[in-house]
Amino acid sequence: MNPTDTLAAYQSIANITGEMAVAARSGDWDNLAALERQYGALVAQLGAAQPARLTNDMLQKKIALIHQILADDAEIRNYTEPWMKRIQDLIGNAGMERRVRQAYGSGTGGA
Repeated sequence: MNPTDTLAAYQSIANITGEMAVAARSGDWDNLAALERQYGALVAQLGAAQPARLTNDMLQKKIALIHQILADDAEIRNYTEPWMKRIQDLIGNAGMERRVRQAYGSGTGGA
């Protein structure tokens, strides 16, 4: 990957994380998941490429894009972590209910 391609990849990742933040803000989980797949593909592509030698200006732009990506990631987590906690609680409660029913029966039998 040449320096221009490398910088373009970081820009694309930053664009996608910005879209992901918008999707998280609006609770559009399906779109967030689709964007996350695009993000993962771009990150994998960038990770597989040979490091490019960037000019000082390009390096400063790359650093700014990384800061933007990290800020978007923090915002996304602010929305997704509470949602994930609620899902985990629901799954945990369902599992606990199932174990109680298995241990003590369904409660419909006579005593």
